[in-house]
Amino acid sequence: MRDAAPQTIYLKDYKPFGWIIDDVHLTFRLHPTATRVISRIRFRPDYDVPDRPFFLHGEGLTHVSARVDGHDADLTEVAGGIEVNVPHAPFNWEAEVEINPSANTALEGLYMSGGMYCTQCEAEGFRKITWYPDRPDVMARFTVRIESDAQNTPVMLSNGNGLYYEQDSTKTPASNVSIYQDPWPKPAYLFALVAGNLIAHEDTFTTMSGKDVHLAIWVRPGDEHKCAFGMEALKKSMKWDEDIYGREYDLDEFNIVAVDDFNMGAMENKGLNIFNSSCVLASPETATDANFERIEAIIAHEYFHNWTGNRITCRDWFQLCLKEGLTVFRDQQFTADMRSAPVARISNVLALRARQFPEDQGPLSHPVRPESFQEINNFYTATVYEKGAEVIGMLKTLVGDAAYSRALDLYFERHDGDAATIEDWLKVFEDATGRDLSQFKRWYAQSGTPRVHVQEAYSGETLTLTLRQSTAPTPGQPDKAPQVIPIKIGLLNPNGDEVQPTTVLELTKAKQSFAFPGHATRPIPSILRDFSAPVILDHEIDNERRAFLLAHDTDPFNRWEAGRMLARNSLIASITDGTPPDTAYLDGLGAVLCDTGLDPAYRALMLGQPSQSELAGLLHQSGTVPDPAAIHAASEDLRQAKATAFADFLPTLYAENQTEGPFSPEAEPAGKRALANAALGLLTRLDQGATAAAQYAQADNMTQQLAALGALLDAGQGENALDAFYRQWRDDRLVIDKWFGLQVLHSKPHDTAGTARQLTGHADFDWKNPNRFRAVMGAMQMHHAGFHHGDGAAYALLADWLIRLDPVNPQTTARMSTAFQTWKRYDPQRQALIAAQLDRIAAQPGLSRDTTEMITRIRGA
Repeated sequence: MRDAAPQTIYLKDYKPFGWIIDDVHLTFRLHPTATRVISRIRFRPDYDVPDRPFFLHGEGLTHVSARVDGHDADLTEVAGGIEVNVPHAPFNWEAEVEINPSANTALEGLYMSGGMYCTQCEAEGFRKITWYPDRPDVMARFTVRIESDAQNTPVMLSNGNGLYYEQDSTKTPASNVSIYQDPWPKPAYLFALVAGNLIAHEDTFTTMSGKDVHLAIWVRPGDEHKCAFGMEALKKSMKWDEDIYGREYDLDEFNIVAVDDFNMGAMENKGLNIFNSSCVLASPETATDANFERIEAIIAHEYFHNWTGNRITCRDWFQLCLKEGLTVFRDQQFTADMRSAPVARISNVLALRARQFPEDQGPLSHPVRPESFQEINNFYTATVYEKGAEVIGMLKTLVGDAAYSRALDLYFERHDGDAATIEDWLKVFEDATGRDLSQFKRWYAQSGTPRVHVQEAYSGETLTLTLRQSTAPTPGQPDKAPQVIPIKIGLLNPNGDEVQPTTVLELTKAKQSFAFPGHATRPIPSILRDFSAPVILDHEIDNERRAFLLAHDTDPFNRWEAGRMLARNSLIASITDGTPPDTAYLDGLGAVLCDTGLDPAYRALMLGQPSQSELAGLLHQSGTVPDPAAIHAASEDLRQAKATAFADFLPTLYAENQTEGPFSPEAEPAGKRALANAALGLLTRLDQGATAAAQYAQADNMTQQLAALGALLDAGQGENALDAFYRQWRDDRLVIDKWFGLQVLHSKPHDTAGTARQLTGHADFDWKNPNRFRAVMGAMQMHHAGFHHGDGAAYALLADWLIRLDPVNPQTTARMSTAFQTWKRYDPQRQALIAAQLDRIAAQPGLSRDTTEMITRIRGA
């Protein structure tokens, strides 16, 4: 039978719960198939809220008993929970339910992962644990007692501070008890419990007030050597949040647990962060530099949630961007401070353009704060996270650093312990700065990516820039009002000197002009410096101007952007009319690569080029139907042209950026490895993999080994190395994820679906594990030419697996279905092939609410 039909929930219909919880006492008697959960909760009426039925959420619970003030409860089962007759006065609620963690393959609520008990309660998983008002605006203090057998679960953890632990060896089997108490009120989505056979990597951190905090990263036996980097990242995060935001940690202990089966990257549960193993475990031998940087950022992100998400949470799930957008912005600031700020900014924009721009321009488009949803799990999107962070960045740009700090201090002071809204957030800035932010609020309400068109005029020693903004219609929003768009701009003179330092223009109307007088020679503008707003900039300038900016722009982002635009223009010309790669671009890029004064990581980014998916989107926007095969061929031709143009220099570039001594994941050596491996990718086109083979044989870290293996696969020389890699790492689940994904990513387009299909038959392909499933299916959809090969085999294969996965794990299925969101870009034949697969998925009996909503929205484009 199909899941219950999705019901649309609207922001305008928000109503408070009507009851206040004084305290929550939970007892868990753990059992793999029959866990008992006993709850004792003290409720009292919120007399400011009109009287309404007393409703508690619950899903998949086996009800045992329920009592109100010691008497059997008068309750009625309704959709999604129970309604209970209760007095309009304070009362005690007691309930007992039974749940089956082993059968919980959706990985929401309490479930098993390799014999370990784990929870994931955001967004609505707590209702799968016990009867409760599972909504973020209901906050309470929790005391949790965990009982289990000592042999299988010697470690039992929950939120807050550990109060008590006892093991009773007189019982058979021996049992143990843990009691945790969280002194800070929290919503149910932040509840966490972990129990299993775990080993701790421990440390301490002394806060700015002198309090010692016990830190621990809990892992399975055998993973202890992969914790040191994560622990240092945690301590750096704690210190940074004190130094930059004045936020001190507020518990006596902070625990992180690595879990193999996890739908997301990590979860910020108060005092007990639960992490996907791939986002916390790292050693030089098994993790790449990209893994190290991602781990550092995710640990920071979840830690920063302690204040921006936990101490101040969101009133309802429509306010998700309040905690996520702000916390992403904070972790981006942290990464910029720990590593190269220009490289961090460029990386953020690359991710935004790759994930959020297509979302903003397609059938899944929605505002940063949506007005409605059917399944909240489907709104953990790039728009909420990455665009939400860009909105915070724009606000900081508009008010300035000092005013931003004042506003944040006021936010923490005013709303500590609150479940807040976007209105609360903006009111803080208005009160701290005196600005009217009513127009700025449109960034939260309007979907779509604004386009800013620039026209230049020079007369009488004055340069005039005329800016026009527009946003295309998106689902449910045909008409768009002008937004507040901060445009950072600088001016250069013809010899490359900066004659106007970076200035912020505030574009608030559909059309505005800005004058820059006093320039005897026509200056050259550098527009949208530091990518100061998430917009598409339409500025018609020739390649000669872009080459000038590539050589002289003092803004690192715009210098990179100039090179990127030259590469893009060259590729578009090659795709549409066969024009050979642009020599001006190659000459400018060569000059950048030779500039040893530039950060190696920055030069490595310069060597990159627009993704094939990005090119498809650009062609579609210009009215041209993208041909994935032609895009792939042009991209390969440009890489070959780079290899040929820099043939004499590449061996030197490669040799100069080898690192010596023990491996370090810090920014400087990681940047050198990034540049050396970028050079290796081009060298491989000239020496048929000889340099890559030597690097693979000598590599003592995963960054070098994996880069060499990828280069060998590209050269058609990787079969033996691929087998050797598997034999070496077959017992390391995270490395084998890389082995799976690498083969798909480096396949020929006509072989991509076949490679993925073959790998799904491998003995190590555990399709119920989200990491392993994404390693194959995620890599297939990332291979643009392979996924969109004209035979449609990849479409059918992905649909086959989504149909199989949906009954087991709806969240992962729904998220993976977004691979089809850009289907309207392509030719009628590909559209028909994708439409057939979407219809096949939609027709499945019992399709989950999560996947039903996503497929319906995508299909209705």
